[in-house]
Amino acid sequence: MNASPQWFFTRPELSREGWESVVDATLEGWQHTGLRVGELGGGVRLALGSDGVERMVVPLTGDVTVEWTDGTDSGTIELEGRASVFDGPPDVAYLGITATATLTGSGRVAVAEAPATESLPIEVLRKADIPVEIRGAGRSTRQVHNYGTPAGLHAQKLIVCEVITPAENWSSYPAHKHDEAIEGTESRLEEIYYFESEVSRGANAPAEAAPFGMFATYSSPAGAIDINAMVRTGDVALVPFGYHGPAVAAPGYDLYYLNVMAGPDPERVWNISDDPAHGWVRDEWATQEPDPRLPYTPSTAASSKGPRR
Repeated sequence: MNASPQWFFTRPELSREGWESVVDATLEGWQHTGLRVGELGGGVRLALGSDGVERMVVPLTGDVTVEWTDGTDSGTIELEGRASVFDGPPDVAYLGITATATLTGSGRVAVAEAPATESLPIEVLRKADIPVEIRGAGRSTRQVHNYGTPAGLHAQKLIVCEVITPAENWSSYPAHKHDEAIEGTESRLEEIYYFESEVSRGANAPAEAAPFGMFATYSSPAGAIDINAMVRTGDVALVPFGYHGPAVAAPGYDLYYLNVMAGPDPERVWNISDDPAHGWVRDEWATQEPDPRLPYTPSTAASSKGPRR
């Protein structure tokens, strides 16, 4: 990257070393989080080195096998995946900073990363035990899988969750930020958004349908940033600072994103400040019903939703 850091990447601008996308400290202005997205199957083996980062392995589609070693022990973890990212949470695995691993399987996989110094043991969270939260109400209803948040996972720095936004709904809204250290109010966290989009459940779409959503960021006192983008499967947005949101699912298309967060503060906590111009919207949810389409769980409808782009 050159003089002006880039914060939005279309698939596969970040392709490297056999991975479809890699986000790490080699990107200008980026230091606290990382992401790898790869395609498995056909004998593909994706390697994870001992790079001083803690990791979470997240099957996007299909099942994933994790063969790991940490210098004193080794083993194999079988992660049960899903037909698509819109079919409920998968099994996930946490790997500590001393672990190396090889990933094999039959679909797509994401690996969330954060540089860390504490060596913590491997942990596996099975899909049946992952907290599923319905957040917001009305057209701001979304589904959150909280498998890598401080309440549900031991980690030093890494915070991971994924969000399902059904067609025509808004998420990551009201726009908010986490780029100042204000005890009990706001924490400093870099954030990665990895997007996927599909034809909405139950929709009868033509073959040429091209699923997409929208995503925006804008500046705060911590720095200047401006993303106003159509987002599709495989796209990545980086948020080093600034207000971010909304993420909007277009009519006819559901939107998914994986969030990876970490930062320099000693406490691993997700504290945010809403944009004062829009924070009042949260109060309106008290008088609205949640979207009855959620939660999305595994469904045979997944095979007939139409194409994914």
